[in-house]
Amino acid sequence: MLDIDIIDQQPDFLIAYKPAGLSFHSESGQPGLFQQVKALALTPELYPVHRLDKMTSGLIIFATNKNSATEFQQLFEQRNIEKYYLAISDKKPKKKQGLIKGDMEKSRRGMWKLLRSQTNPAISQFFSYSLTEGKRLFIIKPYTGRTHQIRVALASIGSAILGDSYYSKSSSDRGYLHAYALRFTIADKQYQYLNYPHQGQEFTSKACQELLSTTLAAPWQLIWPELKF
Repeated sequence: MLDIDIIDQQPDFLIAYKPAGLSFHSESGQPGLFQQVKALALTPELYPVHRLDKMTSGLIIFATNKNSATEFQQLFEQRNIEKYYLAISDKKPKKKQGLIKGDMEKSRRGMWKLLRSQTNPAISQFFSYSLTEGKRLFIIKPYTGRTHQIRVALASIGSAILGDSYYSKSSSDRGYLHAYALRFTIADKQYQYLNYPHQGQEFTSKACQELLSTTLAAPWQLIWPELKF
């Protein structure tokens, strides 16, 4: 069974670590993230307020009562929760930083695609950094929260995520997407969390870890590309 962890447990919510390769709900008779977190936290109530794809590792929020679940849902709807993701690609991007914006629609075999239209667009801000030859680290700040948003966004600029079985032709020891940091204010108190990836040889490489401990140590302090509506 893949290792999960409770990063922090407050009276109204908890922050858990999700390993790559673990589904949110039970699958093929194996308990999923939700069931394992509930058992580990020993809480009678647990409410999911957002999701992570199976291939994605990192930080995830659970509410521990109905009132806080409602409050978190409102924070997400009002885009008042800052989320920061890490990704690695073995393909050179069309641009090294900026904004990726466009409507999304379902494609084939469970995939999605980014459109040129801007009716109700998915919006992601990003920076990228050179790692070893042929590898590039991305930090992404999604403004919206759509299914497969980051995976589709990076594929749209020619840098599909390494090991992504849907959008990339590359194979690897894991899908290289990690929910790296969270920052939000609830009940008039600000919380911020940061979790280094520890699965995958590319994430744990010296070049990647050095970038995380220096340039990307406080992602909320980066000067992010301007949002355009």
